[in-house]
Amino acid sequence: MNDAEIRRYAGLMAELGLTGLEVTEKDQVIRLERSPAPAAARETVAVPAAPAAAAPQGATPADTVEVASPMVGVFYAAPAEDAEPFVKVGDKVKRGQTLCIVEAMKLMNEIMAEVDGEIVEICVANGQVVDYGSPLFRIRER
Repeated sequence: MNDAEIRRYAGLMAELGLTGLEVTEKDQVIRLERSPAPAAARETVAVPAAPAAAAPQGATPADTVEVASPMVGVFYAAPAEDAEPFVKVGDKVKRGQTLCIVEAMKLMNEIMAEVDGEIVEICVANGQVVDYGSPLFRIRER
């Protein structure tokens, strides 16, 4: 693998917001890793709560924001099996705070809070597969 290919993979990582990438070609294995971007530069996907008319029984108030999954993957509420979850219902969160991890293609992607507020609902169970756009959390903005 040459320098140009490695730079191309590094560019792809930046474009997709990945923190790690492993590429195997023939007998070579290259693992690229980078630190997550500072909280101010991170991009997370937040979808406003659906209007009350279109929402199911448990309609959410207007001051509530849904944090949606930016990818298909496996939802993890904690950094490790035996660790405390990143957040629980009732926790106060700050913008840029890690809420969970979504594993996609063996890469662990941290999902951050886009607003300051309080966790009012965790919409998925630990270890559950989530689709792109699936609601993960509901946060009441402060």
